Amino acid sequence: MNNKQYFFNHSKIDIYFKQSKDDFVVTEIPLYEFSGEGEHLVLTVRKKDLSTWDMVGILSDYIGCKSRDIGYAGLKDKNAMTVQNISVPKQYEEKVDAFEHKNIKILNKTYHNNKIRVGHLKGNKFFIRLKRVFPSDAKILESVLGQIATFGMPNYFGFQRFGINGDNYLKGKDIIDGKLKERNRKLKQMYLNSYQSFLFNNWLSKRIEISKLAVAFEPKEICEKLGMTIDEVKALKSQEHPFKILMGDVMSHYPFGRIFHVEDLPVEAEKFNARDRVATGLLCGKKTKLAQVKAREIEELFDEKTSLDGSRRFAWIFPSDIQSEYKEDNNHFELSFTLPKGSYATELISELTH
Repeated sequence: MNNKQYFFNHSKIDIYFKQSKDDFVVTEIPLYEFSGEGEHLVLTVRKKDLSTWDMVGILSDYIGCKSRDIGYAGLKDKNAMTVQNISVPKQYEEKVDAFEHKNIKILNKTYHNNKIRVGHLKGNKFFIRLKRVFPSDAKILESVLGQIATFGMPNYFGFQRFGINGDNYLKGKDIIDGKLKERNRKLKQMYLNSYQSFLFNNWLSKRIEISKLAVAFEPKEICEKLGMTIDEVKALKSQEHPFKILMGDVMSHYPFGRIFHVEDLPVEAEKFNARDRVATGLLCGKKTKLAQVKAREIEELFDEKTSLDGSRRFAWIFPSDIQSEYKEDNNHFELSFTLPKGSYATELISELTH
């Protein structure tokens, strides 16, 4: 699909990992506390072997409401045990209280004034079990986890974004080029979103390549490779964080806040290293802020006109609450961590194991 640059430099680690209800557990972190009163019933729901859409369909059929009346903050994996909050109109409470399903359990209920909307979450906490991990590889995994805890990691879109065969982005490209007509609006948007994600991933891979060059080579060599002046290269090499910020990058306060252009590079690089802000990458489209100067030269290589509204996405994230345990008796490596919304746990596993 693309030639993704890993950020850390260790060799591939052979492990066994398959998403399942036993080895992949996701717990949603709400954006806010629920008020305890209002016209919406808020349910904390645990599901297994069902997508969020599957669960919503089962529940709506049972209680007799329309699927669109049930609110959720994010879509959770099917091949996992997941805990998330959903909202249901209060009028269906009696039916909800009688609901039972072998793959769905209501853990708690409260009330709120508003329906839960997509995006109304802070992030997700994950528990993951890797199998067939040799003791020597467990030490490497521990070391890389330590580096992720120190430096963070690239915020690539995960394979889930590209469809079962990994080629949805090609359909998005064909729609843009006029080679494919897709009348189903939801499918069309999904293909175009996939192509946006493909371009973002390739942009991020390029930026990681540039960052690695800045660390590994002398200034004169980098000038020739990247077409930069000696002063621009020195500005990269002086940055403490190994992912390098460029003049004109569109930064965002982290983990949320306004976006703005880099004008004082040393200051912004220092604040990035302090986790106060991060660079963002372009999801190409209309009505979005573009990078400037050197950052825009790179971004422009991965920018195409689409019919969608564009936006910005964190190029970098800082996983938190990272814990791990190696169980040598059965060669299991268990880890837990928290990611901001929109980030992929499978990408952390990919970065760990290459």
